[in-house]
Amino acid sequence: MRTYIGGHQAVSSTDFVELALGTPLDLWLGVQGESEMERAARLDAARDILADNPDFPDRVSRVAAEAIQAHAPELFNVTPLPARRAAGRRQYRGGVAA
Repeated sequence: MRTYIGGHQAVSSTDFVELALGTPLDLWLGVQGESEMERAARLDAARDILADNPDFPDRVSRVAAEAIQAHAPELFNVTPLPARRAAGRRQYRGGVAA
């Protein structure tokens, strides 16, 4: 099954997220070994994107929820456990001992 977002094929989960959000993940997560200057520039760019797109955090949450729902539905299949009585405890019957 192929997934297309905006005419582009998402080959991996990273592609899916980047295409759905319209930004590379490295912008938000950073890259290992980046310098302080690179980090500052990355964070400035991220702040600009957030300022220009106030609905961006909601889009991120929606994309994450859709990805979880599509790829891990068993996370939402909650089955209540049967009630157990504590071992060794007797049920109180309310009588008086003779």
